[in-house]
Amino acid sequence: MSRIDRYLLSQLLSVFAFFTLVLVAVYWVNRAARLFDAVVGDGQSFWVFLELSALTLPNVFRVVLPLSAFAAAVYVAIRMTRDNEMVVLQGTGMSYARLLRPVVVFGLIVALMLGALMHVLSPMSRAQLAERQVAIAGNISARLLRAGEFLQPTDGIVVFIRDIAEDGTLNDVFLSDSRSSGRRVDYNAKQALLVTNGGNAVLVMLDGVALAHETADSRLTTLSFDELTYDIGALIAPGGRRVDVVELPTATLLAVDAPARAALGVTLAEVRFELASRVAQPLLAVITALVGFTALFLGQFSRLGAWRQVLSAILVLIVIQLLANATAGFALRQADLAPLAFAPVLAGLVVVGAMLWWVTRRKGRA
Repeated sequence: MSRIDRYLLSQLLSVFAFFTLVLVAVYWVNRAARLFDAVVGDGQSFWVFLELSALTLPNVFRVVLPLSAFAAAVYVAIRMTRDNEMVVLQGTGMSYARLLRPVVVFGLIVALMLGALMHVLSPMSRAQLAERQVAIAGNISARLLRAGEFLQPTDGIVVFIRDIAEDGTLNDVFLSDSRSSGRRVDYNAKQALLVTNGGNAVLVMLDGVALAHETADSRLTTLSFDELTYDIGALIAPGGRRVDVVELPTATLLAVDAPARAALGVTLAEVRFELASRVAQPLLAVITALVGFTALFLGQFSRLGAWRQVLSAILVLIVIQLLANATAGFALRQADLAPLAFAPVLAGLVVVGAMLWWVTRRKGRA
């Protein structure tokens, strides 16, 4: 690698690091705000929020790295054009294609980072995040044992507890069950206990009354009780969840057979497309860097800046993303179409090649 290549590569990597930090901070703060409301508002501790936030970071980097590569390529190209460095390099006989060599190396470095995320870190973090969310959703104490608040742990269930004694006794409990269509049952108890029976959480209400209201005929039925057991755990604790294919490590995807796919609840098309995507998506980082850098060659010098070239590059990336979404729909329905995951990469290479042909042809005419 020549000194010029090392210079361009160092410029790209330094700007890339800056944009990555900025975009990750912006993206993570946006996600963390919603996560904070959901987790802390659900009665969890601040440490749980930090744990879940950390588990979202690999996916944040997976989204941000291609954008940072594009932004770094555009910024360096604009700065070199503004400082006349591009003119000097071209004056030495360096072609447009030769200028792209350090950009390709830069894109491959970003692709290696994305490959590590796609194959190792992202599946692990997603699986762990899903497990923690299931555990949190099933935490009855955190979701119910809050005094002085009307809580809705699930659709159709409203719970209010006036006070919680030091021994765990719930005082003045109100529970409304309107899950059944046309019927609502309200339970009022002076005291209640949240106990575990056979691994399932039940609410034992003492000295209370149950009011059943039938909507159809406006009939109200009243039932007094000394002790009533209500299965609260079955309402809140989630059932077995379907494993998402993105949570499976690459080694598992390569070794999975038909019985294992049936047990996991995934199809052959999903497995094949996910494997192809984990190779194709890192390569898109190379495409985004090349598109961003090459697009700056298209226009002549203008005092208004290079906004037209940048806008053109953004439109190209939007079209490539739309192509990726369209091909994913076909590939997820038919296993033999998994190679369509590489269609956006090939389309990007065609666009970069067309850009280089255009600027070379224009320079030849000049």
